[in-house]
Amino acid sequence: MASSGMINVKMGLVVALVCGIIMGGRVSEAAVTCNQVVSDLGACVSYVTGGGAPSATCCSGVQDLNKLASTAADRQAVCGCLESLVKGVSYNAQTLANAAALPARCGVKLPYKIDPRIDCSTIR
Repeated sequence: MASSGMINVKMGLVVALVCGIIMGGRVSEAAVTCNQVVSDLGACVSYVTGGGAPSATCCSGVQDLNKLASTAADRQAVCGCLESLVKGVSYNAQTLANAAALPARCGVKLPYKIDPRIDCSTIR
């Protein structure tokens, strides 16, 4: 069974891809919850940490989260949720590359580079 720390590490690795997915749009009240973020991206952990091909469930989650985060407030909320999950988590060049490739592999086009150092307050 995976330890709580390992689960946090794996979820943290997903942050790079999600912060990219949540950028752009208009400002309003946030409606996306951390539970939704974790639920939508949980199936992507194995791809981000191990490579290969993302599962259909993972891609469905990426696409759903992209649709859910339709406002700046939603995107900032998702980013903040992931930022809190990632604190203290280490990652490497391969996991970052996997995370960066995930949106395209799941049919989601992003006009920016995925970066785990993103400032959530700058997301619009």
